[in-house]
Amino acid sequence: MRIVIVGGVAGGMSCAARARRLDESAEIIVLERGAYVSFANCGLPYYVGGEITDRDALLVQTPEKLAESLNLDVRPLHEVTALDSQAREVTVQTPRGEETLSYDALVLSPGATAFRPSIPGLDSPRVHTLRTVEDAVALRDIVEKGATRAVVLGAGFIGIEAAEALHNQGLQTSIVELASHVLPPLDDEPAWTVTQELRRLGIELHTGVVAETIIPGDTHDTVKLSDGIQLAADLIILAVGVRPETQIFEDAGVNTERGAILVDAHGRTNLPGVWAVGDATASVDSITGIKRPVALAGPANRAGRLVADAILRPETARALPQPLATAIVRVGKVTAAMTGANRAALEGAGIRFTTLHLHPNQHAGYFPGATQVHLTVHINTEDGRILGTQAVGEEGVDKRVDVLATAIRAGLTIDELIDLDLSYSPPYGQAKDAVNLAGMVGANVMDGTLKLWDARDLEETMNDALIVDVRTEVEVHSGMLSGALHIPHTELRGRLDEVTATADGRPVRVMCASGVRSAIAHRVLAQAGFDSASLSGGMLTLRAVLGDRAQDILVIPS
Repeated sequence: MRIVIVGGVAGGMSCAARARRLDESAEIIVLERGAYVSFANCGLPYYVGGEITDRDALLVQTPEKLAESLNLDVRPLHEVTALDSQAREVTVQTPRGEETLSYDALVLSPGATAFRPSIPGLDSPRVHTLRTVEDAVALRDIVEKGATRAVVLGAGFIGIEAAEALHNQGLQTSIVELASHVLPPLDDEPAWTVTQELRRLGIELHTGVVAETIIPGDTHDTVKLSDGIQLAADLIILAVGVRPETQIFEDAGVNTERGAILVDAHGRTNLPGVWAVGDATASVDSITGIKRPVALAGPANRAGRLVADAILRPETARALPQPLATAIVRVGKVTAAMTGANRAALEGAGIRFTTLHLHPNQHAGYFPGATQVHLTVHINTEDGRILGTQAVGEEGVDKRVDVLATAIRAGLTIDELIDLDLSYSPPYGQAKDAVNLAGMVGANVMDGTLKLWDARDLEETMNDALIVDVRTEVEVHSGMLSGALHIPHTELRGRLDEVTATADGRPVRVMCASGVRSAIAHRVLAQAGFDSASLSGGMLTLRAVLGDRAQDILVIPS
């Protein structure tokens, strides 16, 4: 059997390696358009930033090593230009000219290409992408030759990593993002923590705007934004997203949706003998059911392995899992991670959900170095299933999000998190881990013990309810809501008559710093007959939702 794989790197090479392990007799040919067939594309920003010093460290495998260890016929600088599915042949542009290659099974792993919006001046030689080893080497060279100012267009994962890398190299760096906040896959609350860290680093942010034009100059380019601001740049990185690179295969009859190849549960396309994996395919979101590309290395690698199984062991091959799009990024001292659906996706899919906000320490508070993990968990309002989670913090973020990704894959409900037996020692966690605490809060919400109100409903709440702030005197002097009644939670039981008089028949909405003390106060008020609710995540979450508006809304009591 001859298996031809179009595209190396994650999905393609994973498929090739698995196929060889399953069938020693198969002829396996990998056609890669670029010069490198197996490189660490996720490591490219860290090479630009100088943390990875050796370019060769980015090269995971070479054609020679793959031939020696796995007997793979890997052909770099071979670009597939056409597919004839009836003849089972691909046309390939090689260094020696055009060739035709037949196949028994064809695996498409063409990946994605950087999206290029219609911006006048985008063809300037100072505009670069960061998708390949060649891109990273070129950027590192520009930096080492003395570039001092950089503009990054796009604040997704690549844009953020590129901006941090350039900042680490001493460049004055600006980020331009069309969305209202950086890292658009994040909800507002965790994104605010990332925004604060970028500002702390000295990276300039321009959100809610676009680059209207790039004006070339002799010594630098100028990026003109839609709000009139102009940014000087020695280099510009284009990181506004990617698009599946599938036109050739669409022309050959491969079914696509918005450019992404449609595949079945085993990676098969609509054409006989043709499979597809990786960034160019449309995956079914496991939470919302929406079809979309998931441009992440983990899903691509796993899909490559499973497609090899489907080709060579179809009777026992497992189906491709629906991705959760679990992702993580470092921003200065802060880590941000996510899995499952975010707020926008859930609202778009019409799924009823409740959001929990927690701010527990990553390890025991009495052990030196304790810092908070800011955790957001979306749960199904009807049955308590976990739909998605996001976390930001200095330490322990990866552990919690990975545990919750596993819980979502297993179909756990929020209350079942209480029972997870997680490792504990003061330097590593708490006896009640952040994940266990999320389960406890969620269980209280689901059974009615705890009623929450959301910071996004602030205006309505301030108009219709009495807000009781149960923080200490010192805390409220850092800022509180106008019109709120301040009663420290330790005094609440003795001052219920004051709450009754001030509320004058209105509902009571309680708040504290992080949601712990207000939950206690809520139980006091609810059992005293008040229509009470606790602010999810407290003032920490409220400030994150308000962002820069907090300085205009919060007041200092006299």
